[in-house]
Amino acid sequence: MRIIAGRNRGRTLEAPPGAATRPTADRVRQALFDMLWHAPWAGRGMIEEARVLDAFAGTGALGLEALSRGAASAYFMERDRVALGVLRANITACRETERAQILPGDATRPPRAAAACGLVFLDPPYAQELVPKAVAALTAAGWIAPGALICAELGVAETLELPGAEVLAERAHGAARVICLRAP
Repeated sequence: MRIIAGRNRGRTLEAPPGAATRPTADRVRQALFDMLWHAPWAGRGMIEEARVLDAFAGTGALGLEALSRGAASAYFMERDRVALGVLRANITACRETERAQILPGDATRPPRAAAACGLVFLDPPYAQELVPKAVAALTAAGWIAPGALICAELGVAETLELPGAEVLAERAHGAARVICLRAP
């Protein structure tokens, strides 16, 4: 697993052992960021200088990719202790300690927001219906800015209903499905 593009391009990211953390595959991450970079509803300006939230962060690959591509800052929310250790190591290896903040905890029960984010990545464990719960909790805590772009990775067979959110794009990549939505 590596950073695909930007100033940290090619930097290898570590992943925790076992199956508890399922990092977003390089090809899925590349497809997502290519879509964001070129979509009329997102574009380069959506990433560059953005305040990013990577909830269910795991290795931090999504938030670190955004930082590599010019995001101003990123918050990483993760509850697994082993994944938190790997996340810290990956942030250090990418030399992003100044622009990254780790928030140990559950995205479905987040702390009050330090700042609202305009770009939100959600990559929870599949088949647990965590995306709607996380979006509701993160919005209530002030993490998701009005009109923010939310990118969620789900299992290919999962459904997602977020009342008031506008679905902008949806792509399947093997066992994964990525859905990009505009927050209400």
